[in-house]
Amino acid sequence: MPPDAVIAKQTTHLRNDEGAPKVFKSADDLQNYLLLGVSRTFALTIPQLPAELCQVVSNGYLLCRIVDTIEDDPALDVAQKRHYSRLFTAVVAGEADAEEFAHSLSALLSTATIPAAHELVQLTPEVIKVTHNFNEQQREALTTCVRVMAEGMVYYQELDTRAGLTDLAEMEKYCYYVAGVVGEMLTRLFCTYSPDIDRNCEKMQRLSIAFGQGLQMTNILKDIWDDHERRACWLPQDIFSRHGFDLASMTPGQQDAGFEKGIDELITIAHDCLKQALEYTLLIPARESGIRSFCFLAIGMAELTLRKIGDNKSYIHAHQVKISRRSVKGVVAASRIAVHHNVLLRALFTFCGRGLP
Repeated sequence: MPPDAVIAKQTTHLRNDEGAPKVFKSADDLQNYLLLGVSRTFALTIPQLPAELCQVVSNGYLLCRIVDTIEDDPALDVAQKRHYSRLFTAVVAGEADAEEFAHSLSALLSTATIPAAHELVQLTPEVIKVTHNFNEQQREALTTCVRVMAEGMVYYQELDTRAGLTDLAEMEKYCYYVAGVVGEMLTRLFCTYSPDIDRNCEKMQRLSIAFGQGLQMTNILKDIWDDHERRACWLPQDIFSRHGFDLASMTPGQQDAGFEKGIDELITIAHDCLKQALEYTLLIPARESGIRSFCFLAIGMAELTLRKIGDNKSYIHAHQVKISRRSVKGVVAASRIAVHHNVLLRALFTFCGRGLP
């Protein structure tokens, strides 16, 4: 059990520096504020999208982040996580009251959940108002994503993952529930936005699952020891067992050749998934440079992160393998040129992933 100091209840007051309630001039102002608090990465990449997609993709990410907050907070037991995941699914579908959900969940969240996520939960009613203003196709894409993600997260919350997942197939299943479904949602939104993109919808939907897996596997590798602290492990036992290492015995700072070989194998798999993510991006017409840029920035930053992990397998905290702001700026600047040309985009992908197995 986490210490009392960690699970102590926290109330976040939505006040500005002068003590007055925060006022947002528009839905975009609200969502931009919340995005910056819960994900600087998405706050950077979503503005690359066409204006018609920015608001709905921002909203989709915030909805997923609320599901993620329910999953991650240590003050909630499994039954509570199941209840609030299902309740939030109903809220998104317009079948339950957002105010009651926000008030009830806010009272239970702990200080282990960052203040920005507390704010997000408290502002759920405002976020849901934006959700319910989208067209039917967009709402259906968002609702389906939240429902599948919530169901999957509840399933994994009921498992004991301290010694890892059973095998690679189980890891891939987990990656689908937390990231692959997001790829499917984005693809539906992109195809609804553009008839030209919709022509490749079937191929893109297949590749979107690998896209999500590549990004999530990168996150899992980056966060191994942060997850270990909260008694969770999303690594596959079969891969490490094959190299003579038992995940149940893993400890920060260990020096074990079998463990490192397992990490290398997962880096290779994640890298292969990101190659498929590149093919997904290239199916988007070059004139849709904003969508291409949005996709490639996620790919490029994941490639750079995999390289840092591969070069420093003795890391014990995620921040030790976090890519620098300089690297992020470099990918952003290079992608602005490369995104218009398939050959250049492939070359940039190769550059970001140089040295990967």
